[in-house]
Amino acid sequence: MQTVETLNEGLKRAYTLKITAKDIDSKVDAELKRVAPQVRMPGFRPGKVPANLVRKMHGPALAQDALNSSIQEGVQQLLAEQKLRPAMQPSVSLENDYEPGKDAELKVELEVLPDVPTPSIDGLTLERLTVATDETALNEQLQKFADQQKRWEDAKATYKAKAGDLVVMDFLGKVGDVAFDGGTGEDMSVEIGSGRLIPGFEDQVIGVKTGDERQINVTFPDDYNVDTLKGKPATFDLTIKAVKTAGETKIDDELATSLGLESLEQLKGLLKGQIDQELNGLTRTHMKRKLLDQLAEGHDFPVPPSMVEAEFNQIWSQLEHEASHEEDPAAAIAEMESERADYRDIAERRVRLGLLLSEIGQANGVEVSQQEMNRLIAQAAQQYGPEDRQRFMAYVQQEPMAAAQLRAPLYEDKVVDFLFEKATISDREVTREELEAAIESEDGHVHGPGCGHDHDHDHDAKPKAKKAAAKKAAPAEAAAVEETPVEAKPAKKAAAKKAEAPAEVVEEVKPAAKKAPKPKAEAAPAEEAAPAKKPAAKKPAAKKA
Repeated sequence: MQTVETLNEGLKRAYTLKITAKDIDSKVDAELKRVAPQVRMPGFRPGKVPANLVRKMHGPALAQDALNSSIQEGVQQLLAEQKLRPAMQPSVSLENDYEPGKDAELKVELEVLPDVPTPSIDGLTLERLTVATDETALNEQLQKFADQQKRWEDAKATYKAKAGDLVVMDFLGKVGDVAFDGGTGEDMSVEIGSGRLIPGFEDQVIGVKTGDERQINVTFPDDYNVDTLKGKPATFDLTIKAVKTAGETKIDDELATSLGLESLEQLKGLLKGQIDQELNGLTRTHMKRKLLDQLAEGHDFPVPPSMVEAEFNQIWSQLEHEASHEEDPAAAIAEMESERADYRDIAERRVRLGLLLSEIGQANGVEVSQQEMNRLIAQAAQQYGPEDRQRFMAYVQQEPMAAAQLRAPLYEDKVVDFLFEKATISDREVTREELEAAIESEDGHVHGPGCGHDHDHDHDAKPKAKKAAAKKAAPAEAAAVEETPVEAKPAKKAAAKKAEAPAEVVEEVKPAAKKAPKPKAEAAPAEEAAPAKKPAAKKPAAKKA
């Protein structure tokens, strides 16, 4: 193989490789010898088909395989000989005039990782803001939990339903006096005022009694996800099967035992553990942000433009998706466009921090064990159905990029933990409000790496969006995706978030490079069949790095 360097500018490299026809033919000959004993042809005994006939039958396919194999080996040899560390997958192209039997000339273009200066990790100082779980917070959480465990009791036949009551009904939906697909259901339970149904539906159920029949009029939203129903007026014929009122839920041992626990004290202990975990996550988020700020301030070196572009595209795609769910998408997109340069700075910062964390981890022996990796794969596979689960696990095992994507968050956590151990940390007790305010005050920054390459640091916090004039976002877990009335489904189950912080503070960002194809996940069953309310979306906006 002949190699000629054609570009060496900054982090960009380009080469031409010539793979001789003799090398390709030798691979074809070797493969012919391997497959010849397995070839079957009428008139010949097994394994006795002449080589020239085997070549005639399978030669073109074997030649193509040999060419592909030679290209892969040539690129790998180039990387090894030139000691290149590609930032992204190299671009490899075969000259257009190539013909079988001739030398193959390749053009290889890539960007290499920079020589990252040895990160300075001495003298790191951090303040750890801690919040003690008080009895008031625990009791508030316990009351909220009890309120969610409503005990519904049948109301009297003469009782008229009001907001907060549960109505059980059969329904038939029609557009223009014609029933539409998915518009029929039985025994649907709706809590009036929950906001789960399309606008106007629940309001018109107020005042019904058990046994009533009522027809209501609604209009499907313009952004309803069933094209044939978007913006269409419709009627629903309702038959009220029951009206139920919420009984008092006492906070006692009976509440705990109804949940399969032994006592109220055990329930309190579990809730306290959840509160402590959430507070610890907020503490860690704040401290991690301060740590990454110190790293970013102390290091400045060129980063591969392709990695920055991939990270920027990742950020921009997410923001466009969020903007599309705003009350005024055009205004949200216009605001984004006005701060495009800020987002590109964010992408560059993420890439640089990712390289720094990778360098720190490698220099100090931070690793993700195979046992930890197996556990990550198994956990990620749980979001898929039984058949797709096996496909997903096989894909991750075969694709290094997919494995790196799963490994990245854990690897980063381990590097951050290593740095925490090296830092001088002082503790200060604050209230939850003060801790949240400290985090909120930093929302003009983006903290963490999020590089689209195959190193162990490919994730980061997304920039928390500046709020446009719109309703406050609802938790994704509680929102429902708008579909036809009897096919309302909850929003797709979100990928598992890191335990270090709530989703609205820190979220995973996947590599923008080659991504694992996601098998179709099993749809979560609808809690109740009903016309669903569209979920509110998070607000896009600009953050400065």
